[in-house]
Amino acid sequence: MLIPLANEPRDYAWGSTSLLADLEGREASGRPEAEVWFGDHPGDPSETADGRTLDRWIADEGAASGVEPLPYLLKLLAAASALSIQAHPSKAQAEEGFAREEAAGIPRDAGNRTYRDANHKPELIVALSDEFRALAGLRDLAATRRLVAELGPGAAPLAERLQATDAALSAVIGWLLSDGADAARDVIAAAVAAESDEFAAELALARTLDTAFPGDPGIVVALLMNLVTLKRGEGLFVPAGVLHAYLEGLGVELMAASDNVLRGGLTPKHVDAAELVSVLDATPGLPPVIRPREVAAGVRRYDVPVADFALLAVSPSAEGVEVALEGPAIAVATAGAPAVAGLASEEAATLSPGAAVLVTPNEGGLRLRGGGELFIALPGR
Repeated sequence: MLIPLANEPRDYAWGSTSLLADLEGREASGRPEAEVWFGDHPGDPSETADGRTLDRWIADEGAASGVEPLPYLLKLLAAASALSIQAHPSKAQAEEGFAREEAAGIPRDAGNRTYRDANHKPELIVALSDEFRALAGLRDLAATRRLVAELGPGAAPLAERLQATDAALSAVIGWLLSDGADAARDVIAAAVAAESDEFAAELALARTLDTAFPGDPGIVVALLMNLVTLKRGEGLFVPAGVLHAYLEGLGVELMAASDNVLRGGLTPKHVDAAELVSVLDATPGLPPVIRPREVAAGVRRYDVPVADFALLAVSPSAEGVEVALEGPAIAVATAGAPAVAGLASEEAATLSPGAAVLVTPNEGGLRLRGGGELFIALPGR
């Protein structure tokens, strides 16, 4: 079966007023449109053509079609400004934190709730815009020391703390987000005034962030992170514990089905510095950029080291291509008007950009043709 899916854009303040409208070829609403969710996550499940939410459809009819609750959540994401700096827990950390907050009686929708479910949230973002900018992971410590040295005396307390071993980065971040607020403001002021050939882009970002989030210690955390610019089709994989923040652009995002977020600044929402540090992977290194590998003509796969999800990008020719699928899959079009048909039932649909369908496992896969582009989310292996 092919089950058409739809959802309304979520109006987070950082969302773009134009990117999703341009993708879908419609008039802009005039409001920020940040994310469109395709999945059965109870936070915002998709709707099926008969008006049921996807989680309700799965409860009613999933057993007959081999569809269980989905292990992943697929999104279209459109950022016009920075999302919060954040990290996500491992599976074990999520289970422990969820049980702890349940026992404490904190409502799951409370503003100070951190663990809203018991799952981890590794995620993959693939750029749809020509460029997609993000912060991801902590920069090589030697480079960060060079950057901070260029900020002069105003950054001296930070420079001193960075002279410790690599393992001290988590302590530095915890300090910035708690006891180091005054020092952070001095570092921000120094960064806003500084000039650098090597770190011009990072300092320009600090100035932009200070306009949006004046004096926020997260701006200094951002100065410790890798600034990444993805080209269209490149992906960024974020495993448990890795700090990240998307900055600007349109992308396809795929993640484990969770809404657990530990924030580290650039947000008016709840920041629990101690809890963030407890899950943080503070190992410096290069950002985990992923380039897809071609697995068949017009079919590319993004390899990620988790079993929750896999992502395919398909650019079908006029002659068509068949793609075998294991487990329930969601296909969303991002360009052109690709035609999709189930291999078993031959049910067919033509998808405009932004339109999506759930493909039940008994189809065995899809036959795709007509040009354009679509992304297919499915369980990993």
